[in-house]
Amino acid sequence: MIEKRMDELIEIINKASIEYYTNDNPTITDQEYDDYYHELEKLENEYPELVREDSPTKRVGGRVIDEFTKVEHKVPMMSLGDIFSEEEVIEFDKRIKKTIKNPTYVCELKIDGLSVSLIYENGKLVRGATRGNGTVGEDITHNVLTIKSIPMTISKKIDIEVRGEIYMPKKSFDKLNEEREKNGQNLFANPRNAAAGSVRQLDSKVAAKRNLSTFIYHLPEPEKFNIKNHSDALEFMKELGFVVNSNIKVCQNIKEVIDYINEWTTSRSSLPYEIDGIVIKVNNLDEQKELGYTSRTPKWAIAYKFPAEEVLTKLKDIEFCVGRTGKITPRADLDPVHLAGSVIRSVTLHNEDYIKEKDIMINDTIVLHKAGDVIPEVVRVEKSRRTGNEIPFKMIDNCPICGTKLIKKEKEANYFCPNEYCDARNIEGLIHFSSRPTMNIEGFGENIVEDFYNMGYLKRVPDYYKLYKKKQELKELEGFGEKSINNLLDNIEKSKSNSLEFLLFALGIRYIGKKTAKILASNYQNIDNLMNASYEELVQIKDIGDVIADSVYKFFKEESNIKIINELKELGLNMNYLGTLKKDDKFNDKTFVLTGTLSKLTRDEATTEIENRGGKVTSSVTKKTDVVIVGENPGSKYTKAQELNIPIWSEEQLLSNL
Repeated sequence: MIEKRMDELIEIINKASIEYYTNDNPTITDQEYDDYYHELEKLENEYPELVREDSPTKRVGGRVIDEFTKVEHKVPMMSLGDIFSEEEVIEFDKRIKKTIKNPTYVCELKIDGLSVSLIYENGKLVRGATRGNGTVGEDITHNVLTIKSIPMTISKKIDIEVRGEIYMPKKSFDKLNEEREKNGQNLFANPRNAAAGSVRQLDSKVAAKRNLSTFIYHLPEPEKFNIKNHSDALEFMKELGFVVNSNIKVCQNIKEVIDYINEWTTSRSSLPYEIDGIVIKVNNLDEQKELGYTSRTPKWAIAYKFPAEEVLTKLKDIEFCVGRTGKITPRADLDPVHLAGSVIRSVTLHNEDYIKEKDIMINDTIVLHKAGDVIPEVVRVEKSRRTGNEIPFKMIDNCPICGTKLIKKEKEANYFCPNEYCDARNIEGLIHFSSRPTMNIEGFGENIVEDFYNMGYLKRVPDYYKLYKKKQELKELEGFGEKSINNLLDNIEKSKSNSLEFLLFALGIRYIGKKTAKILASNYQNIDNLMNASYEELVQIKDIGDVIADSVYKFFKEESNIKIINELKELGLNMNYLGTLKKDDKFNDKTFVLTGTLSKLTRDEATTEIENRGGKVTSSVTKKTDVVIVGENPGSKYTKAQELNIPIWSEEQLLSNL
């Protein structure tokens, strides 16, 4: 009787999940669902020997793995080619019609998430995997099981693979970033990054808390089920219990495709999830086979990518931020607005000249877009919406933190606070020192650094390496236990062994970024050699101009800087360059561009490997680019590389050449 009741409860809960997630037509209330769920949970606790592997209670997470296992895809998970204009949509149709006389198309929203493959045996979920490089992905089953919109069992006891997109709804993304901000953690840039980071957690409890969801959009082996059209495959997968996006349209001609694109270009912001384009597929599966594939992409499908999104919002106020060098940056305080996957609450206004050039006033309605789909910026002011209540911009005369009179050097656009002891400058310098691109002391988010500064634990850079003396006091702080403090101290200790270039970047020498720091470190090998370098020596180094040489020379002549470096030496920090420049003809003196998501290397790791072999990594594709390295979901850089006939490497090719 008990086992029968447990089976009944699982059936009720699974049916309710399908009605809620798949059919968007719940037939029981949330309270009833919770009651059934808690009853099942109680029975499973009392009779653990009767717990089924496909029980919905398994979705709470808890499984922890040591590492991700590689899995090979039976049918390769290919990426799609990108197009960006109506002309290219028409050109795609012309190419199809060279082979297929009267094609019909299926248009789908391009969900901005992470591709997933789901495999079911006898109707039960047995594996979830990432796309990876298209041939080999990573097993993420332990995290897939926590996603409520993915059925653990389907309505037919069949063996089947389906594919789709794991994504994070906008509400879940906003809530997650609010929690991370409270905890002093770095914020996710957009829902796609958040979803990808969630499914690649070793502990499934993390993924379970993040309220991920899915849409299923592809059946790799339709012939097994006697399916003739892609639209029928979508309907078949929906009948099995999968969530298929409801905004799909079968188009009889390319005009209907363009109408669909135009409709969603203007209304995509109304969706509760992010999309970054429209996928267009030939509907008939026999025609898909006839059209075939290139080495990377199907010829019967294409992804139309939306142009850079523009949104309107109100500029409520202009605040002034003090950077680590003392630079004063005006920042616009905005009415929060969704833009290309992020909630934008503020945007830099750079400097006084920028504001005057764009004629920006407080209370203006401004137009924003994301430069390169990454950094939000002001496009223009909507002057037609001015009411007379706008307040003209006025640059401040004194530092907003310490009150010191600001200075502006001749021929420079920026104002600076000259006070070396300004609290804002010091806090920004400390945040920079521990940040990921520099010393990468994990756990020290902006809020924690600022709190430790205000409490007196962290006033100067060397104080990071003296925090172990305050361990007992730190454990008594609200929100900090022994485990979290031990983690912080362990991460501080690890940072001591960083190569010299990370320390040089972390010290905040003016004009010294990551690449320049590495050039200096590799040329001088240790900090003493660099400290003793003359201006004349420095300016002779390739890529080191007179401005940088002057800045470096003056930095190492200042007594306060020498004192900090000597303290760091005594505290045990490495002062040597640990990298070795391996001259390699495949890389040496060549320019590389990375695009898309790499599965085996991070972008920083790939950049380091290339630079260690004498190569250079830049952000844009030009005629001077030697190689473009393409990962998953490449953007316009891939298209431009094709247009310019620049050699294209996959991640596998990069790895094979290292």
